[in-house]
Amino acid sequence: MKLFADTPVRRTLQVVADLLFVVWLVLWVWIGAAVHDGTMELAAPARQTDSAATSMAEQLRDAGGRLGDAPLVGDELEVPFDRAADASDGLAAAGRDTVDAVERLALLLGLSVALIPILIAAAIHLPIRWRFVREATAGARFIDAQEDLDLFALRALAHQPMRVLARVSDDPAGAWRARDPEVVRRLAALELADVGLRPKRLPGTAA
Repeated sequence: MKLFADTPVRRTLQVVADLLFVVWLVLWVWIGAAVHDGTMELAAPARQTDSAATSMAEQLRDAGGRLGDAPLVGDELEVPFDRAADASDGLAAAGRDTVDAVERLALLLGLSVALIPILIAAAIHLPIRWRFVREATAGARFIDAQEDLDLFALRALAHQPMRVLARVSDDPAGAWRARDPEVVRRLAALELADVGLRPKRLPGTAA
């Protein structure tokens, strides 16, 4: 698999683009985590309420239980403390529900803030890189398999603009049909350059 171009300029641009993409990912993951942590701070009062109400309920039940041991009126004295403890339990439950809601909101906000820009960048960057890897890998396999670059010359005739072909030859198609090695070499070089490849050896040149 060929990940980077052979030509220095394009290879440098690819490396820079990949590094910027990674930096972009790290940046937005950090921002998403910061948003998550900042939102979670909103749950602090609810946690304190839960803790305080739970502790109060335990103390009320403990006090009610002690008063319930009193002769004759113990049961009557215990009832108000039990009701107050139940109310404290309700307050604690409300605090826990608030904490759960804030945790869900923090997760949603953190993921949304991080994923949206990451997915946008990935939708732009990754298809471009994948297209290059696919084409360059296939092209490199042909180069490694044979020195004859006639296939790339033919692709150049089909893909390159007329003004570019005119700089190669006054009759590039005729020269290609005649197997002119210099024209075939120059046409193949044009097509290979477009996919970021440099052949190991071109006909008519030194290795």
